[in-house]
Amino acid sequence: MARIGYARVSTLDQDLDGQVARLKAEGCGVIRSEKVSGGSRDGRAELATVLEFLRPGDELMVTRLDRLGRDTRDVLNLIHEAEQHGAYVTVLDPHVSTRGEMGHVVLTVLGMVAQMERRFIKERQREGIERAKGSGVYAGGKRRLDRERIKAMSSAGDGAAAIASALGCSRMQVYRVLRGC
Repeated sequence: MARIGYARVSTLDQDLDGQVARLKAEGCGVIRSEKVSGGSRDGRAELATVLEFLRPGDELMVTRLDRLGRDTRDVLNLIHEAEQHGAYVTVLDPHVSTRGEMGHVVLTVLGMVAQMERRFIKERQREGIERAKGSGVYAGGKRRLDRERIKAMSSAGDGAAAIASALGCSRMQVYRVLRGC
């Protein structure tokens, strides 16, 4: 019966140290962490690994419920998957566990709150962008690819796969630049 910790932050510039330290202090022998959005399960390889290796009696611990996910259905599915393995899920802040029936109710409510919070965040972000556009401040997101280099390499006869390999991006990104999207 192992205590397995899972830590997650949404962006590369955020820090996992606080979550990892808290999980260690709670006795987690194994801690998996990743820097990826919690909006969906896509790209969350560490979480998939944890779920795959849970054994009966194990306890999956997270510091806050939104570290598991921000969608109620997704969070409940994750809890269900853990229980299918005979494991429990414990959230440290506020301290709630699926060991008891009341824990399921509380986690469902917290999952709904996390989903609502995500909607509020997106709405505030959208409003801020609209205000910035209205005042002429917003110029869009930071360009991640050298579009001129992609076009030059394409004009020189390089294919999408070669360009993607040279620039460290996907072929689809190359195609989008060449289409003018």
